[in-house]
Amino acid sequence: MKGVFKFKENKTNLKKEVTAGLTSFFSIIYIIAVNGHILQDAGIPLEAGIIATVFSSLVGCLLVAFIANAPLIIVPGMGINALFTYTLVGSLGLNYMEALGAVVLSGVLFALVAFSKLSVIISRSIPTSLKEAITVGIGLFIAFIGLQKSGIVVGNTHNFVGLGNLSSSIVIASIINLIITLFLFLKKVPGNFLISIIIGTITSYFLGVINFSHIDTSFITFENYKHVFLSFDLRKFTTIPFWTATFSMTLVLVFENIGLLHSQVDGMLKAPEKNSKSLKAISISAIVCGLLGTSPTVSTVETAAGITAGGRTGLTSVVTGSFILLSLFFLPFIKLVPNTAIAPILIILGGLMLTNIVNIDFADFTEAFPAFLIMIMIPLTYSIVDGIAFGFIAYPLVKLFTNKHKQLSLSIFIISFLFLTNFLLHSLG
Repeated sequence: MKGVFKFKENKTNLKKEVTAGLTSFFSIIYIIAVNGHILQDAGIPLEAGIIATVFSSLVGCLLVAFIANAPLIIVPGMGINALFTYTLVGSLGLNYMEALGAVVLSGVLFALVAFSKLSVIISRSIPTSLKEAITVGIGLFIAFIGLQKSGIVVGNTHNFVGLGNLSSSIVIASIINLIITLFLFLKKVPGNFLISIIIGTITSYFLGVINFSHIDTSFITFENYKHVFLSFDLRKFTTIPFWTATFSMTLVLVFENIGLLHSQVDGMLKAPEKNSKSLKAISISAIVCGLLGTSPTVSTVETAAGITAGGRTGLTSVVTGSFILLSLFFLPFIKLVPNTAIAPILIILGGLMLTNIVNIDFADFTEAFPAFLIMIMIPLTYSIVDGIAFGFIAYPLVKLFTNKHKQLSLSIFIISFLFLTNFLLHSLG
């Protein structure tokens, strides 16, 4: 094992790697319940979504461990799961099987980028303001979804959205759980989100939101999952919505992973030689996700917890993935987790993603305005694709209007044209 993961070369040992793996596990385990609930909104049965999340996380962690020997946490990512459920299925009208088909194809396109020099070309040609705005916009969207699931924000016929019933037991439970989650997070308690889910579920029980009397303590069953596994559907391959879904998901996959790997592998780990291999591993994992029945995996921000704990090799990822697999034995309890325990995590994660706004140059309005459109239109249109489209279409326009055309790349023109064409085709349809 020491030889496989090159402990001596990476200045680490077995104890450090196992400890880092456990730290990573407790920092990311919340994703099993959260992702399962979001996939459920797309029509995937909760139990099947949880199983798919576990299997895809195991595969992702093993791939990055043995291909890149990097201590990364590879699980279905927050933001891209919202893209899958609320845009591909909700806005573009695909069912979850067709959306899984788009995941498979976007994974293939992502792999073509990862295994070629395109990753470098795309990363350099897309303005930082637009890349950061996508993260911020998705963050606002995730927070908005969390507020809806909590009942704090509800649909309103007069103003589209409004304040929910603050005397409702669901809202009260959500607010109490949000305060608890925020306290644990700010105090940097290890496994804070996992602890908040447990406490939030208990709090919800005492407030009458859920009932433990119906708990099913039987062993895990794959009855629902067998209908999701390998259920991806490519029959809408020739339609505009399918390609819009595929293109937008590929775009987010490339931007998010390149950005995260730069900060984690190059920055924290200080091992740039592992960057390219990690990107390749994640791209393969994204393809597998479409087969297993979930939204794509990404390198998560929680990876920082494992690296900080001393993780330097792929063994950290192996330990993390193995413990995620073992969590299936707690499936009956995971299924009990209510929205009132999930919503606070979504709200806080949305707030964390908002911090990327500091990387946008607001002194230059030609950079700020397209970024603003992306950030505001993603939550307001309830579509990540449409929000991104507004920003990418506006960007070349404002640059041309101010004689800054030299700042434009061919990639920007191509992406803008594709988004504009998509809007035109939808309007004609």
